[in-house]
Amino acid sequence: MLMTRRLFTNTLAASAVLQILPQTVLAEVPRAKNVVLVHGLFADGSCWTEVIPRLQKAGLNVTSVQNPLTSLPEAVAAARRVLDRQDGPTVLVGHSFSGMIVTEVGGHPKVSALVYIAARAPDAGEDYAALAKTYPTPAATAGIVFDGDEGRLTEEAFLRDFAGDVPKAKARVLYAVQQPFNKELLAGKTTQAAWRSKPSFYAVSTNDRTINPDLERFMAKRMGAKTVEIKASHVSMISQPRAVANLVLDAAGIRASR
Repeated sequence: MLMTRRLFTNTLAASAVLQILPQTVLAEVPRAKNVVLVHGLFADGSCWTEVIPRLQKAGLNVTSVQNPLTSLPEAVAAARRVLDRQDGPTVLVGHSFSGMIVTEVGGHPKVSALVYIAARAPDAGEDYAALAKTYPTPAATAGIVFDGDEGRLTEEAFLRDFAGDVPKAKARVLYAVQQPFNKELLAGKTTQAAWRSKPSFYAVSTNDRTINPDLERFMAKRMGAKTVEIKASHVSMISQPRAVANLVLDAAGIRASR
């Protein structure tokens, strides 16, 4: 049977879509043994303390990286050192800015899946700041202050715009351990996009005032990630740890057997 022009056009279109979609759409998630967690700006490794025990209970070996927040290459190197120490398939999880790290280092051979928690997910070489400017500016941006090259959130912005659904007393503790970031960190660009070759998962924070939720949805859709929407502030891993842990367990291929 001869191929009609319409059928030929549709076939070409379908082929093009398959070429630009990340392979994660069709990939089967392998069973993982380990989880590596990476924090973003305005936080430290302790921000995962509500998620970690849930993952450990499922039999996973968990490590929370202390992100130096100095430059993207140094942050990536810190995560890579932790990945190198893992024994077997590993789920790499990033919150907020550390989605840049996950995207850059996620091609590591031990990484079996990627999880983005309200996180940046740029393409290779993409200017994330320019991408973010195509969406309304989130409220927390106005609360960033600098002492020389070191940036941090004011307490008011931290409590209202970063951790708005966390009890105030607890949010103030989180504010007390906030780590400053270096301006140089924000200038970094990824050289690769691991989400184009690894199974990817994304948790959108619907009440996020630090990254625009619609930007999160765009990035999740673009990468073909399995996506969940969590009614939470930017720090869903603290205010909604069960939902975040469940997504990580999905990425580890073991949620059904918990």
